[in-house]
Amino acid sequence: MRLLVLLLLVLVLVLLCWTWTSSAVVRIPLRRMSSVRSRLRTRGLLGEFLRDHRPDAFNRRYAQCFPAGTPSLRLGRSSERIYNFMDAQFYGEIRLGTPEQNFTVVFDTGSADLWVPSVYCVSEACALHHRFKAFESTSFRHDGRMFGIHYGSGHLMGVMARDTLKVDNVTVLNQEFGESVYEPGAAFVLAQFDGVLGMGYPSLAEILGNPVFDSMMAQKSVDEDVFSFYLSRKQEGELMLGGADQALYTEPINWIPVTAKGYWQIKMDGVAVQGMSSFCPRGCQAIVDTGTSLIAGPTADILQLQQLIGATPTNIGEFLIDCVRLASLPHVTFALGGREYTLTAEQYVRKEMLGDRELCFSGFQTVDIVSPEGPLWILGDVFLTEYYSIFDRAQDRVGVLGPLLVHVGSVYR
Repeated sequence: MRLLVLLLLVLVLVLLCWTWTSSAVVRIPLRRMSSVRSRLRTRGLLGEFLRDHRPDAFNRRYAQCFPAGTPSLRLGRSSERIYNFMDAQFYGEIRLGTPEQNFTVVFDTGSADLWVPSVYCVSEACALHHRFKAFESTSFRHDGRMFGIHYGSGHLMGVMARDTLKVDNVTVLNQEFGESVYEPGAAFVLAQFDGVLGMGYPSLAEILGNPVFDSMMAQKSVDEDVFSFYLSRKQEGELMLGGADQALYTEPINWIPVTAKGYWQIKMDGVAVQGMSSFCPRGCQAIVDTGTSLIAGPTADILQLQQLIGATPTNIGEFLIDCVRLASLPHVTFALGGREYTLTAEQYVRKEMLGDRELCFSGFQTVDIVSPEGPLWILGDVFLTEYYSIFDRAQDRVGVLGPLLVHVGSVYR
């Protein structure tokens, strides 16, 4: 009898411990869906879209529709915006208001604003997505400020608001966010997400106010001021708020200090193409960005890298690779925090079907971003699908681990 009581007490303690640890972190499933670029290519509209949505042409066409002095429309400002929604593929769910209204968003470490379409939006894109109905929410608070955001190949304009936000079982009270009322052009029409939830530092925000994760930290909604991303090449991904999943990686955490608190910017020791050439041998700056699917870098370096991997340019600025040659292409290695992270051709090449034909595209692209520390590289999803990433706001550092374990059902191996 005493043994039975002891066993019951142990069971209760185990259950209590399990309950505590399971609430310590929050898991948000991330669905992988076809990107705007892929959908445009399938419809034969990609070339026209890229021509019409160049930042200079787009600004001239739509700048008069935005409030005077909108910061993101200043000449040259577009080059500072990293977020490339054309290639975004990982989306998760959030809920706004009371009662809750559901939205699909990109959880983006390359921006810091939260916005969703408003029911009052007049654009075609809004009609095809979930729209926030302020008049149905009893916890809604009107703000009155207007905002405009430019994302490189698309703009949006709206009004500020406050309401209760829920991300899985985490509740954030009085969260500032934008209600988009104008989304010109075709960029958001084909997007399979409603809005964006930025997870960068507050200084990156176009909208005044706390980014969502800052609100979570201030309201002590998570046990640790840490979040992490598992992005899978072929399956669903996962965002964890408040910690990291040790079942997903195989090495000790390689912590790299943040060098500038805007983007998640770190020092990169160098980039090397197997047996051929290296870039930024004295080190350079890189941004770890879940909102950019590709790996980007300065034009001169990326064009040379494309030649080294045998990629040839198309008339719309993409780079094609012969799918038959993948096994013979060189590896590309990124040195971070004293360790090397290598991508094979199978990992840095994007494969897409166009009808019954398979196309192979380089996973590298040119983006010229100047910072006080020099030109910036961007480590997007092509890198992050192979290496687990942890973002630590408490100590301002990024943890890079890998290679990722393979996810099979509910088992990682």
